[in-house]
Amino acid sequence: MPPMRTRLLPLLLCLGLLPLRGHAEDLMDAYRQAIANDPVLSTADAARLVVAENVPQARSALLPQLSAGLGLAQIRGGSGSITSSNGNIVNTGLAGHVRERDLSTTLSQPIVNLAAIANLRAAHASSDAQDEIYRAALQNLYVRVAAAYFNVLVAQDNLDVYHSYEDAYKQEFEQSSVRFKNGLATAADVSQSQAYYMYIKSRRISAQDNLKDARRALEQITDHPVVGLKKLRDDLPMQPPKPADAKAWVDAAMQGNPVILAARYAVTADEHRVSAARAGHLPTLNATLQYGKFGSWSSAVPGAAGYGPGVTTIGLMLNVPLFSGGLTQSQVRQALAQRDEDEGTLESRRRQAARDAHNYYNLVLDGIDQVDAARTSVEAARKSLASMRAGYEIGTQSLTNVVFAIETLANVQNEYTYVRHQFILNKLLLKQAAGEVSVSDLEDINKLLE
Repeated sequence: MPPMRTRLLPLLLCLGLLPLRGHAEDLMDAYRQAIANDPVLSTADAARLVVAENVPQARSALLPQLSAGLGLAQIRGGSGSITSSNGNIVNTGLAGHVRERDLSTTLSQPIVNLAAIANLRAAHASSDAQDEIYRAALQNLYVRVAAAYFNVLVAQDNLDVYHSYEDAYKQEFEQSSVRFKNGLATAADVSQSQAYYMYIKSRRISAQDNLKDARRALEQITDHPVVGLKKLRDDLPMQPPKPADAKAWVDAAMQGNPVILAARYAVTADEHRVSAARAGHLPTLNATLQYGKFGSWSSAVPGAAGYGPGVTTIGLMLNVPLFSGGLTQSQVRQALAQRDEDEGTLESRRRQAARDAHNYYNLVLDGIDQVDAARTSVEAARKSLASMRAGYEIGTQSLTNVVFAIETLANVQNEYTYVRHQFILNKLLLKQAAGEVSVSDLEDINKLLE
């Protein structure tokens, strides 16, 4: 025996130096994987960048515009005239072809363009709205990661419960079979215990499938396999929300919920678009600077080709819209309707946020009593099962009562597991409704895992 220990010791030491593949991951591990791999968040980030580009595009309408042009033409047959190198017009009077070049450069600077100014303000507001949408997606990621993580823990606990009670039902079935062989139980007792055993086995298989699906849901966010997760410890701090006032949480939601803020920015953008549409009736004023050169030459007069003197033109261009076939009026009506639609969306989101703040505030408060009641229920169910088992051994309790006590304990244990995790998640959802949830809240939850 001692030599065997000697041979195993180096192997055990080497194994101790290797990373354990089955180590338990915590919530922050899942969060770091999600922040790098979640497609929902990356899509929101890309959308934010797309909308942000509308700002420089709208600003470009107020900045100088520079263009250059080159015109080439060739005229065949007949007589024609060309511009000589000294700028004189020469009539060729000969057949052949004439080539012409027209070079021009134009610089234009908008001076008055109220529509472009309004469109720039609308682009800024839309970009701010998209920033808030991204912030909402990030906050939602915190909640989705925690919810998916807890769903795995709850599903695992449920499976563990059904595993243990499947063993208990199996034991009852085997004991009934032994008693029947010894003449101490009837065939009905054996059939009944077998039916209960098969039933709980079916429930265990369903719980096993639920666990697999919960793991896949977490993997969908993190893009990493779920190896093992740290569990929520038993001694949870059962603290009420701070501040202890539902109205304070509603007020915070009205001020800080990113979904509401995004809707407000959308309405602001619509107001600017209404102004831009109405500005379609107003004149625009541009300052222009143009430089051009024209030259031509003929194949019939060799050496006569040349450019005329360059011409520089400085001026102001006033454009007064008179009638556009009803386009401007239609654009104004459309912008107003879009504003009304987004105002309705804003009001809906305000009411939903207020409802969520009230709801999750009450759920957190009630969750304290709910967790305590579920814990007491588990203790009472355990005592009841022990009493039923003892009574069944001495013949004062039926097998049906024992099985019912086992099922009751399984149900209350599952309920206790659910309400504990839901209490922590409801606190996170309350902060999300107020727009205050952050990665530090995940760090606080992570401290409750072991």
